[in-house]
Amino acid sequence: MSSTAPIIARSELASWADEIHSAGQKIVLTNGCFDLIHRGHVEYLAEAAEAGDILIIALNSDASVRRLKGPFRPIMSEQDRLGVLAHLRPVGALTIFDEPTPLETIHLVRPDVLVKGDEYTEENIVGAEFVRSLGGDIVRVAMREGRSTSSIIESIKRLP
Repeated sequence: MSSTAPIIARSELASWADEIHSAGQKIVLTNGCFDLIHRGHVEYLAEAAEAGDILIIALNSDASVRRLKGPFRPIMSEQDRLGVLAHLRPVGALTIFDEPTPLETIHLVRPDVLVKGDEYTEENIVGAEFVRSLGGDIVRVAMREGRSTSSIIESIKRLP
């Protein structure tokens, strides 16, 4: 029997986070599109989860992905991306955000640790300053060479 991570509605995020913090658990938050979920994503999430007790993913909505990546993305709908991510062992909870950045979500969750890939400098990580002001940590996870949704899409385009 497998369990799936809960999907937390925006209106419930602050109270959810309060419960986790009250239980003395350390919340880790990461965000992204997670389109065409692949090995690089899974390894990234496993490493992110090690930074605390419960990992929450703030997932870009379909509209948000289109604004970031263009009209042909996402490849997988937000419901499909949520469904896959909810079954991954490192994932403790998920939420969706539609804004240009996850800053509002970060303010609601007040994570103890904010995780992004190492392609970002700490100065470029949305919410880093806020998390630091709470006494939290910023963790940058090494990205896996050649493992990205964009590289997968490019490989598919080159197929005969």
